[in-house]
Amino acid sequence: MTVFKAAVFDWAGTTIDFGSFAPMGVFVEAFARFGIQATIEQVRKPMGMPKWDHIQAMMADPEIARAWEARCGAKPDSAAIDKVYEVFVPMNEQVVADYATLVPGTRETVEALRAKGMKIGSTTGYTRSIMERVLPIAAKQGYEPDNLVCSDDLIEGRPGPLGMYKCFVDLAVYPPSAVIKVDDTEPGIAEGVAAGCMTVGVALSGNECGHTVEELAAMPQGAVDEIRQRVTAKLKAAGAGHVIDTIADLPALIERLERAPEA
Repeated sequence: MTVFKAAVFDWAGTTIDFGSFAPMGVFVEAFARFGIQATIEQVRKPMGMPKWDHIQAMMADPEIARAWEARCGAKPDSAAIDKVYEVFVPMNEQVVADYATLVPGTRETVEALRAKGMKIGSTTGYTRSIMERVLPIAAKQGYEPDNLVCSDDLIEGRPGPLGMYKCFVDLAVYPPSAVIKVDDTEPGIAEGVAAGCMTVGVALSGNECGHTVEELAAMPQGAVDEIRQRVTAKLKAAGAGHVIDTIADLPALIERLERAPEA
């Protein structure tokens, strides 16, 4: 047994889709449908937010806003965000299954935590319709969390705490300090912080790193260390109490925390 009652995991970049690639090309293509050229950097910056909010954040980028006004004759507003969102969601539904491979160590970590008596929750910036494509593929690989909270399940998503509150209810776990939130994005970390959880960032499998397993393995160790330090600084600035490389490192962190809670 452990002092921790549950771990709540993000999906893309944390438990599936190493490097968080599924949404990238879709965002670029969705904006291209309206004659707007968005860069991967512009796409990755708001990652972790609900997808409508993500598009809203991209629309606030000065370059994209100017391009939209020049192309569409008006500054981007809620109706403009709706238009891109209506294109984005079905496109993401079509490709997300191709990126649903588990991050190495996910299944083993979940098994280790369940052996301690912990429940496994999940939240995501994806819509329910997108996650319906992911769940059966994850299950075939041995990952079936005890609950799922999607971006369109509640009136407000990340970085607010409502998704985590829903996890507390679904899993019947409390207090918040007994729940660990694990995420690769700043909004996802903020979600855990807002709910009062211990929050753990993952530095190398997620959006901020943006590399595949193979790409990281081919890099000099110094280059990987630089990425780790850069991403760790961002996640800690967002409120992460601890940062690990990937979900595979979580059991060892929990063991250290059980021995020395203030570590």
